[in-house]
Amino acid sequence: MLSESQISKARDRAATMLEKAGFVLRRDEKAVMEVADFALGDLDRFGLEIVVYVNTDRCCAKELVMFPGQTCPQHRHPPFGGTAGKQETFRCRWGEVYLYVPGEPAGKPNARVPQAKRDCFSVWHEIVLRPGDQYTLGSDTWHWFQAGPEGAIVSEFSTQSRDDLDVFLDPQIRRI
Repeated sequence: MLSESQISKARDRAATMLEKAGFVLRRDEKAVMEVADFALGDLDRFGLEIVVYVNTDRCCAKELVMFPGQTCPQHRHPPFGGTAGKQETFRCRWGEVYLYVPGEPAGKPNARVPQAKRDCFSVWHEIVLRPGDQYTLGSDTWHWFQAGPEGAIVSEFSTQSRDDLDVFLDPQIRRI
């Protein structure tokens, strides 16, 4: 579990990245920015910082801020409440992000994962997103992503987000 000091530092760092990229973040948005470490206690390697603009029963819009090399672990968004599950579009705004989905594995993937966690990543088809690039994932699709060496800011547009229902391949992960 992250300490209040760690959360505050991560929020400050993410806010600085957003400002550098030309995003305006209000004080109240910064105060409620989610800092997700997935209960792994290794925010530098596993996690992301999330600004939620809207999340209704029909749509969701977020900014995902990722520090250099930070990884959002492999997961999927399963069906719930009569829906097919979350469908999402990622649009890279700043930096570079390596997105992995089912398909032909990359010969030399850009992302690096610790050997101890290697079995928690099963999809290796790589899509490199740079500013202006976007990719849409279907519902209930395994995926994961990692920021490039400068970090990344990714806008996420989706159907309703229910992060509490996400299914992760890593059994150690706990999502709030």
